[in-house]
Amino acid sequence: MPPIKKLEDMSEQLIDKIPGLQVQAQQLPIAEMLTQLTNSYPGEIIFSTSFSFEDQVIAHHILSNHLPVKIFTLDTGRLFAETYSVWSATNERYNTNITAYYPKNESLEKLVTERGPNSFYESPQNRIDCCHIRKVEPLRRALAGNAIWITGLRAEHSANRHDMPMVEFDATNNIIKYHPLLHWSTDEVKAFINQYNIPYNILHDRGFVSIGCAPCTRAIRPGEDFRAGRWWWEDSSKKECGLHVHAPEAAAAN
Repeated sequence: MPPIKKLEDMSEQLIDKIPGLQVQAQQLPIAEMLTQLTNSYPGEIIFSTSFSFEDQVIAHHILSNHLPVKIFTLDTGRLFAETYSVWSATNERYNTNITAYYPKNESLEKLVTERGPNSFYESPQNRIDCCHIRKVEPLRRALAGNAIWITGLRAEHSANRHDMPMVEFDATNNIIKYHPLLHWSTDEVKAFINQYNIPYNILHDRGFVSIGCAPCTRAIRPGEDFRAGRWWWEDSSKKECGLHVHAPEAAAAN
């Protein structure tokens, strides 16, 4: 690991780039923005996909244009069968091999042995601990050494994301985050999927909006919030797994 001073210098350099990138992100089409990023940060651009509607749109932009962006997914071990199906279909459609990151076996074995396979239903802390082992820690390994993290976050998905900028700094992972579909509507995302006949998770046709682990995700009912289908047993309006923490530096860069 680089010395702390060097990490601080790297962070400052990335943060200094954010205002200019924010302007470009608002002005340029996604494919052009992605191309510019790959030219400016060769070998340092990475995209995380959960094979959602949004992520499939972004993957199409990257893979159909043969952009040098690393693509990975977090396989928690508790995903829906339908998610694995769209993963395979995406590899086949674009002749690619999406990288998988897994939980560390020692941590996961300890968690399940000591608390049981469904401990996340028992308390918010148990659920957070499970998310950390299955998602947050593998994510940090995947992002290490990169400068730009591309995500499929959309403002419609959570009230916490309405004021989020398209480009921000993630201090936890020391990386710039770019959310190309932040201001897209659900109808726009679906129209793009249909226009280009992109493989997608058929759970979206069954009322699933935000699709994560099978035990923690359900379809939403008419009139429910987009996020209602995730960890529905928890009494909280701010339900996140810890992958996307809005850092103070991001707001300061606006």
